[in-house]
Amino acid sequence: MCIIIIKDNKKLISTDTLAASANINPHGLGVLWLDKWNVTYHESNDFMILKTERPYIAHFRFATIGAVNKANCHPFNIDNDEILFQNGTIWNLGNKKKTDTQHMAEILTDIPKDRWAEVLEMNDCRFITANLKEKTYEIYNEHDWVTRNEIMYSKKNILDKTLIAVYGTLKKDYSNYHHYLSGSKYVGPGETLERYPLLIEGLPYLLNKPGVGKYVSVDLFLVDKKTLIEIDTMEGHPDWYYREKISIDTVDGTILTASVYFNDKKDTGVHHKEYTQEFRPFRYSHNDYGDGWSDADVNDDVYEECNCSIPEPIWDEFDAEHYCLTCMSKISDTQKV
Repeated sequence: MCIIIIKDNKKLISTDTLAASANINPHGLGVLWLDKWNVTYHESNDFMILKTERPYIAHFRFATIGAVNKANCHPFNIDNDEILFQNGTIWNLGNKKKTDTQHMAEILTDIPKDRWAEVLEMNDCRFITANLKEKTYEIYNEHDWVTRNEIMYSKKNILDKTLIAVYGTLKKDYSNYHHYLSGSKYVGPGETLERYPLLIEGLPYLLNKPGVGKYVSVDLFLVDKKTLIEIDTMEGHPDWYYREKISIDTVDGTILTASVYFNDKKDTGVHHKEYTQEFRPFRYSHNDYGDGWSDADVNDDVYEECNCSIPEPIWDEFDAEHYCLTCMSKISDTQKV
């Protein structure tokens, strides 16, 4: 359904909000720069160009009508001077190739400008028209917009999101992912821009010692306030693990600022690049977490004896056995402490 951002001041938009805008609306970015009054088009993943004091009107597209390509990125020309941005869908306009917004721009071409508001506000959409020659713009259905820190947003679904980088059991498809993050937006993999010590002692611990250790592999997620509170509670923030922002290098080379959970355990000097975990759906999770696993879903072939030097035990009440959280295998009687 897209998002339009109007930033006609020198304020900076948070990386979290820009990342949410791009990942929720991945089909292209069009920007009217209000200092030069020129338009540029980009991939949505180029969202960090908007981390600037320059004023602009930006449109991130989520395709509903029309093909996904650069030609269908907003804004669209009404005439040589006027352009149109839209957030929303106008039914019965557009087709498989052409967006409804371009179709509306073509309709406005034949309508006097003093009637544009009458036509546009018949629709349950948010619009902007801008005159590149006169260097002015107009907002339509303004009551449906949201203002935050003197910046206007055509929708609020990209606000109050936090970009987190996880390196342990919260990684995609690992054990805690299914309980905490399966409903959040997965942004993709990355690694810390600086070296950090990652210790693995049953569970992983990242030490807040930049410049020491290795470039640590992480998964990036956008989470809402409720999910962040749940993860903070699970991690024992701020008393056990604590959350701080660091720089993450993504696979396409974009540098993002994301929150990561550190722990101040003693540095053993044994550092790792990545925490890996073979996901195994414990039978008890069906009752405790309601994730739908049944006895038939569990393959008994994974119940091998643990070979870890220091097993991390977890109790499976259905088997009445201990299993190792590190390798997901059964802990023998001789290994139990």
